[in-house]
Amino acid sequence: MGGEYKDKLNQLGTVSVLEINELAPDQSLSNTEKKNALVSIEEAYHHEPDVIVDRIKESGDMDDILAEDADFIVGKVYTIDVATSLEVLQEAIEDFGTDINFPEKTLQRLKLLVQGEDIYGQGPVLYDLDLRLEAAMLKFHSPYPEVRSVCSPVDDPTIPVETFRAYVIGLFWVIVGSFVNQMMGFRQPYFTLSAQVIQLLSVPCGQLAARILPDVSLFGIKLNPGPWTFKEQVFVTILTNVGAHGAMFVYYAPTMRLKLFLGQEWMGYGFTVIMGLGCEFFGMGLAGVLRRWAVYPVKSVWPTILPTLQLNRTLLLPEKKKNIHGWTISTYKFFNILLAGSFLYFFIPDYLFTALSTFNWPTWIAPKNRDLAYVMGSRIGMGFNPINTFDWSIVNYSTPLVLPFYTIANRYLGSFIGAIVILIMIYTNYKYTAYIPPNTADVYDRFGKVYNVSRVLQNGKFDADLYKQYSPPYMSAGNIVYQSASYVLVTFAFVYVILSEWKIFKEASQGFIKSLKNRQLSNYERYTDPVSVLMRQYPEVPDWWFLIVLGLSFVIACISMAAFPTTTPVWVIVVTYVITIALLVPFIVLYSSTGYFLSFGALGMILGGYMAPGNGLACLFTRIFGVGADWQSETYVGDQKLAHYAKLPPRAVFRAQMLATLFQILSSAGSLEFLVRGLPNFCSYTQESRFVCTFAHTLYGDSVIYGFVGPHRTFDNLYPTLKYCFLIGALIAVPCFYARKYFNKQLRFVHPVLILGGFMTFGSTYNLSYYTPGLYASFVFMYYIRRRYLAWWAKYNYIMTSALTAGVAFSGILIFLGLQYKPKKLVWWGNEVSTAGVDGKMVATYRTAPEGGYFGLPEGSWS
Repeated sequence: MGGEYKDKLNQLGTVSVLEINELAPDQSLSNTEKKNALVSIEEAYHHEPDVIVDRIKESGDMDDILAEDADFIVGKVYTIDVATSLEVLQEAIEDFGTDINFPEKTLQRLKLLVQGEDIYGQGPVLYDLDLRLEAAMLKFHSPYPEVRSVCSPVDDPTIPVETFRAYVIGLFWVIVGSFVNQMMGFRQPYFTLSAQVIQLLSVPCGQLAARILPDVSLFGIKLNPGPWTFKEQVFVTILTNVGAHGAMFVYYAPTMRLKLFLGQEWMGYGFTVIMGLGCEFFGMGLAGVLRRWAVYPVKSVWPTILPTLQLNRTLLLPEKKKNIHGWTISTYKFFNILLAGSFLYFFIPDYLFTALSTFNWPTWIAPKNRDLAYVMGSRIGMGFNPINTFDWSIVNYSTPLVLPFYTIANRYLGSFIGAIVILIMIYTNYKYTAYIPPNTADVYDRFGKVYNVSRVLQNGKFDADLYKQYSPPYMSAGNIVYQSASYVLVTFAFVYVILSEWKIFKEASQGFIKSLKNRQLSNYERYTDPVSVLMRQYPEVPDWWFLIVLGLSFVIACISMAAFPTTTPVWVIVVTYVITIALLVPFIVLYSSTGYFLSFGALGMILGGYMAPGNGLACLFTRIFGVGADWQSETYVGDQKLAHYAKLPPRAVFRAQMLATLFQILSSAGSLEFLVRGLPNFCSYTQESRFVCTFAHTLYGDSVIYGFVGPHRTFDNLYPTLKYCFLIGALIAVPCFYARKYFNKQLRFVHPVLILGGFMTFGSTYNLSYYTPGLYASFVFMYYIRRRYLAWWAKYNYIMTSALTAGVAFSGILIFLGLQYKPKKLVWWGNEVSTAGVDGKMVATYRTAPEGGYFGLPEGSWS
């Protein structure tokens, strides 16, 4: 019987199951005969399993499954019965019905399947097959295609992970990566030794170690356990991920330390390290607490880490050759070709023809036209330019081939609206914004000059009399929009995310309380998804380990404030940490599902201003410890999710993160010393190698407004509407939640948190020019290709973004060291045209100061 139906199945070819109405070629079977055929096919599976295996593989319904895992999933199809399958599908509809990351097409298919064979309309054979296949995918794998394309549903616990050679290689790249990335993080546009680049560099290191290290044991540790493994590579990746970005606390140091800003020259290497220990290990401790909200739940997809996992697989694991839409090239070869091309091409926009990077071509038509520069400009303006760059470092600014398309689109919508609002503010001279460049983080005095904070300070403290004689601080239109959106977003996101993800919050909170009562209770026992079930074989990291780290780092943070002349009361740091913990839970849930990072930043400055009036330094420390804690904890949690996907022992990951954090702090602080002592004009807008420290300028402006002048004066006299933004955010979150709940079909892909986040594009030198090219790329690869050519997307998309990014990083570092550190200028039209006009000078205002020489509030009306 099996052979007869094998012939009929072979006639189906590769036609999708959704397009087949009958099993028999002549379409003449009755319902009874169809049911008998189903039984026969099940028998055929047992006698000739390749029949069903080939049928499912060729159907196109498993294009996003790793080739080596296809047999595993197919084997599960006929181990799950119909009743169980219906239960799995119904539960999935309830859990993922409003989840934007869950494919809409799959959701509709599940709804048809649970309504029965007649509604599904494909006949009993295909109905049964599709029902079981969808249930098997959900029960034994991930519900998300992007996760299935990089994560395996099986595990081998005998593979070496935490080896001596992995620690040596990983810590070496932690030092190199953190030093280079901290340095390059002060540059605009910045480029880094990303996680993908360091992965690429560490693979040959691991393979070389496997060849040359002796097969001996030292103090019971085996130096060479055999070939370099996939799990060792992921372990090294987690080590280096700690150093694959700059340390947040170091980015604040120039604002406090340099004479260009606050001039606290006593802040040397030692203080920076101690402050880092308090910031980063506090984030590490918080990460352990946050696991229940952002690691174990299936909805925590973490789109930002998937390319990292995919690249590791490409570099280490064998690949089965397969023809995908005519493409047979291996991912490894594909990666190398794009890497080489990106490396060579980046010399053009970054050095040879820089106008291709800042392609503000509309302003070339009339370089002195201020209105044209405001609207179309890429530097001073809003960036309403449809073609504004040929530079991957700018296209990739919003990581368009990693984040979901709805994330990019929603944020772009917010940015687009924000740009229009800014232009309206300038042309109507709202709050004197016509007298200030449109999109700058610097604050200005009433004479149109950058605010000189030293003129309102007496012995380092704010002096009201000097302030009254000098000037209030005035913000640009872009900065006002940025500040307003920041305040609305903090309260809006807190309320909205808690309402929309209440089930996750409830279950995670219950689990945390139970774990404190019972130390032997494993978190994995509370979750039934395939990865958590596999992770039960590894000893878990107890919560009290993380709580000890949390407590010790808190003590160090307090000591750093008390033992140095920071002028910051210790109780200010205590309040900051309490509020950070409260906000971080919903923020981490948002980040884990959308890839959108939301931090404590803006709120920290305001809290510091209220808690330590007139003390700009205290405001900065408040923000440092708040942002440092949430930024680091989100990084650590993301790496824990990466380890979760790769099935690494949790305690090995804990040890790796602790050790890598210490090395990163020492290296990042050293990088800052190198720049401060060795780079002329560091952080000046005129710095020849573009080390302009955009973020430091933003911080300086905020410290003036909320620190020295203070939130009372800012909110009451200058910008009274800002203080209502917190209330507005909390109030509008509730109707927005219910609107999406009851009109989910119409508003499924509208995410108000992301739209509000788009308004925060402005306030410095960034604008639509940094997001428009990313929108194009995201539409093509994360929407069109992902929907039409899923198999191609699953195999090549993440590899492509990794290769292009790696090529830019290698090329950028070579250009900097060889041609820009000690500038070798290439002077010609193509390198000068983008900065020659109004847009390039970045200082033009819509209006000049009126008669009398100043603008703003009447003289003497502020105090």
